[in-house]
Amino acid sequence: MRKITTPYYLIDEKKLQNNLKIIQRLRETSGAKAVLALKCFSTWGVFDLMRRYLDGTTSSSLFEARLGYEKFKKEVHAYSVGFSEKEIKIVRKFADKIIFNSISQLTMYHPLVRGLKLGLRVNPGISYSHFDLADPARKYSRLGVVDRHEILRVAPLLSGLMFHFNCENDDFESIANAIDFIGQQYGSLLERMEWVSLGGGLAFTQEGYPLAEFSAKLKTFGERFGVQVYLEPGEAAITGCAELVTTVLDVVHNEIDIAIVDASVEAHMLDHLIYRTTPKIAAPEPGPYRLMIAGRTCLAGDVFGEHGFHKPLAIGDEVRIADAAGYTMVKKNWFNGLPMPAIVVRRLDGTVEQVRKFSYKDFKHSLS
Repeated sequence: MRKITTPYYLIDEKKLQNNLKIIQRLRETSGAKAVLALKCFSTWGVFDLMRRYLDGTTSSSLFEARLGYEKFKKEVHAYSVGFSEKEIKIVRKFADKIIFNSISQLTMYHPLVRGLKLGLRVNPGISYSHFDLADPARKYSRLGVVDRHEILRVAPLLSGLMFHFNCENDDFESIANAIDFIGQQYGSLLERMEWVSLGGGLAFTQEGYPLAEFSAKLKTFGERFGVQVYLEPGEAAITGCAELVTTVLDVVHNEIDIAIVDASVEAHMLDHLIYRTTPKIAAPEPGPYRLMIAGRTCLAGDVFGEHGFHKPLAIGDEVRIADAAGYTMVKKNWFNGLPMPAIVVRRLDGTVEQVRKFSYKDFKHSLS
């Protein structure tokens, strides 16, 4: 393999395909469809592989919806917390389904989208999240409609409903109980619909997940109400398939050795900083020698965490940060003017391709 200058994101298509095959199996056994959540992952350089296993994309903005239409070229679900009139006039040209976040947006824009398949996001008042910041049903949540009577009133305008109420839910009993709850509380509405989305945030591709039970639950739910069930996998589709590859630039000491790498948590793995989580290290191999990995921005807390290695790190050593796909590449930014990591893909046949390299020109034109 030709030496690629760090930092870069490395996506492994074989690892990605492992997740996609699980999604395909679930689709086949449950009858549910799966649309990729572009808010989590929108690196279209691997869409050729992903479209073999997924039914389309779901978006949170006009630009994401357009990207799904142009690059994934399958079903397009267009959702936004708030559409502008200009955006509605554009997105109606290519969206298969337009999903509104509120009744006010639905009724305001209905004259512009009459005849299209329209959906409404529902806040069922239940959720699963490890973080209040990401809890769709948190107090005063603006995400979705709470009042069931108001939803019934506008039901004639709708072909479907979206319930997105999970974040990193790896507890099958939790989602099973939630699906039962939705059936009990919204059954009369569901019977009037053609489709229902149960959203994303479900960790059903992780090892040991009871996929057969989950599949049976979805199948029963869809058949009971006569609706096409959709899932919106994001992390489930791409978890464990990518790394952020970096090089040690310096090693300093302040009570502990600190290896400064040519990347940044703030700029290149922002989700960890937001949620105060610590990324895992894919390489070098672990061991007893404790050392801190830190980024090179001026932010004091730009730290990848303290980790154990089999030997001290030195200038020039390579460090690979694990799980650098979901909610990572979509949030990268130009803080401190650091070089943006290139995007590299290891294809199914083992060849390695640099699909995008960023330059000073990209940095300059991102500002003005």
